[in-house]
Order: sequence, then C-alpha cells, then structure tokens
Amino acid sequence: MKLSGWGRTPVHDTRLVQPDDEAGLRAALADGPLIARGNGRAYGDSAVGRQTVDMRRFDRVLAFDPATGQLVAEAGILLGDIIAAFLPQGWFPAVTPGTKFVTLGGMIAADVHGKNHHRDGGMRATIDWIDVMDGAGQVQRCTPADNHDLFDRTVGGMGLTGIILRAAIRLRAVETGWIRQTTTPAANLAAAMDLLDAETSATYSVAWIDCLATGDAMGRSLVMTGEHAQRDELGRHPPLPRAKGKKSVPVDLPGVALNRYSVRAFNALYWQAGLRKQGTQLVDWDSYFYPLDAILGWNRIYGRKGFLQFQCVLPDATARAGMTALLQAISASGQGSFLAVLKRLGAEGTGVSFPQPGHTLALDFPATARAQALFDRLEAITLDHGGRFYLAKDARLSARILRAADPRMEPFAAQRRAGGEAGHFASMQSDRLQL
Repeated sequence: MKLSGWGRTPVHDTRLVQPDDEAGLRAALADGPLIARGNGRAYGDSAVGRQTVDMRRFDRVLAFDPATGQLVAEAGILLGDIIAAFLPQGWFPAVTPGTKFVTLGGMIAADVHGKNHHRDGGMRATIDWIDVMDGAGQVQRCTPADNHDLFDRTVGGMGLTGIILRAAIRLRAVETGWIRQTTTPAANLAAAMDLLDAETSATYSVAWIDCLATGDAMGRSLVMTGEHAQRDELGRHPPLPRAKGKKSVPVDLPGVALNRYSVRAFNALYWQAGLRKQGTQLVDWDSYFYPLDAILGWNRIYGRKGFLQFQCVLPDATARAGMTALLQAISASGQGSFLAVLKRLGAEGTGVSFPQPGHTLALDFPATARAQALFDRLEAITLDHGGRFYLAKDARLSARILRAADPRMEPFAAQRRAGGEAGHFASMQSDRLQL
C-alpha cells in the first residue's frame, strides 16, 4: 500500500502490518527490516519503511501511581487518551508537543519538546524506563542509569534502535484544566526574542510570527506565556473545561488557495486579533496546547500535493542573526507560512535529540518547486549559523546536510551498523539520510 506522514509527502510503497502482540512483532522482524509507526503524525517519512508496523493496538494503560504520577503504558496509546483519563484525576503530561494525536512511543522516539522546554526539558526528562524489542526479538529494559546507551540512543532515535513497547513516564500534578495565558505583542523579531529571553521563569512560552511582515515590522509576533491555573483563580469556571466540538476539512483544498495574498491576509487578521486579546486571560488546555487539533484533517488545507515543514534550532550565540536571515529569505520569497512558531529551547536531552540551548523556528509551506528552492536557502542559512534540524518534521534533508548540521549523526549511524540494528530497523528517512 501507499503511505506518507502527516505532511502527505513523500508517498512511499510499504508493506503495512498491525500485530496484536509481541509474537506478531517478532514475526514481522523475521520478514525483514521494519519501522514502527504510531498515529502517523511525524510530518515526513520517518515512520514509513519498506515494512511498516502499526503499533496502535498496543494501547493499554498498565499501571498508575496516584502518589507520584507515574504512568506505565504501552507505546501505542494516544496522548489524548492519557489526558482524557488522567486530567480529571489532577494529572497532565509533563511535556507535550503541539498535537495530542500522537502516541507515547512516537513521543519517545522523537524526544518531543513543548512550550516548556526552556525550563523543564523534553520527553527524556519525564521517562523512568522504556522496554525496547531488539532485532533478535528480545526485550530490553533501559533507564537513564541502567542500559544507558540503549536508552540514550532510543529517546530521540526515531525508532531506529528497536521497537518501543511500553514506558513509565511521570505526569504533572495540576489543579484545573485551565491555563492562565498572557499575550504580549512584539513589534518585531528582536522584541519577540527579548520577551522570550526575559520570560524564562514562565512555565510555558511561545511566539507566533508574522513571517511576511517587512521593514521595521519584520518578525512582528504575539508572545504567549502560560501557567496552570489554580482553583482559586477560576471564578465561575468549572475546574474542567467543557468539551468543544471539532471542525474538519472534508476535501483537499485547491493548490492556489494558499498563496502570498491569502497568507498575508490571514497573518494580518491574526495579528489584529492578538492585539485585541493582549493581556491575561484563562484559556482551556486544549486551545492553549493544541489549537490545530480543533480542525480535523487540517493537513488537507495544503491540497493533494501536501506540505513541508521547516524546523531548525539555532544556538544562542547566533540565533538573532540567524533568525533575521531566515525571515528575510522567507519574506523575499513571498512564500509566507501562517503556522510560523518561535520558541526558546533549553539543554540537550540525549545524544541524538533535536534541542539545544537557543531558539527554534517552525514553518509550513505547500510542497511546491518554489518551496523546495526556498528550503535549500533556509538549510544553508541554518548551517551558516551552527543550527540543526528536527527529524520528526523532515521530509527532504540530504545525508550531507544532516551531517554538516549535526556531527552526532555519523557515530549514531556507525553504531547502528556495528550493532546490527541497521539490518532490522529502517525507515525511508533513514535510507535517505544514510543512517
């Protein structure tokens, strides 16, 4: 069958299997190299292989400790199901990406980061242990202290060290399902980065950027910080927000629907709306962490050809100059993104994790020839400023560019070859990147 990631490009032929148990996983291993796949929310082809193993039947909660918040669950459970089960009990994910439609195993494989990485780190910081099935079908338990090498290469290793079966993670205690959000307009990129740098004590922080603004307004942003609201802040609000209805995109939109004019208009409207909402207000957890989840199938907005996401992180020393160069290139191309997000990141997680201290920029573009040419320019700017790229969002990097950006990747690939993992676990992305 044909399969892609969330960006809907590239599309590959794959043999898709959906085992019910560990015996089924061992049978799949006997049929040749494979890659585990969760809910398919990686943007490119990191969860598509010549043989792809759908892990969503491994979706059980195995244990929960209400005294510590430790959750033991299988890798195929959805983050949204964890929230539905445990937020009413006063617990929330300690780290979350921008969608709740991801699996626990996928979050670990990508070492996902959230709006609190600058303060709390990424997924690795929440993990007590993981069980990994190796190429021989044996299950190994690894922790930050025991079997550390496998742990360090699996968290952030994009599924290339084995099949993540289950894990023990720690949730965060919260009193309510509301976030106290403070929105502050920033007149340009420098002001936005100043605000993010000044708000390092905030639990959550993120900036939306108007990437088509030019001149003195280039990089104008809405910086949004957040804290979990306490019960005494709610007034008449119920502790748990009421569930909201979902909208959907029922068909692929025409490719011309997203152009510089429609994106410019959207950005202008979003900026004006943010100005009206500046200040502090209570917002529900779903709206704060997962605004795009309110539109089911939002990836169809980009049309049948799909879309590409560019995400890099630039170190502190070069972040300001590098982000300025990136925005100048995007603005000059006329290919603005209405999903441009800037965040501050903290310390590295594992030996193959994406984050490093600095700032990360993420943008979406329709998958066109013009976008491919723009990506060439953005990748060159990232390299010039010592940045690296997020493999969970990648659909087009070359092995040369990856190694130039991230010297850790060649030792990772060499260790996979030496240990035999490369013969058992492979994705279309790992083939392309020669991992």
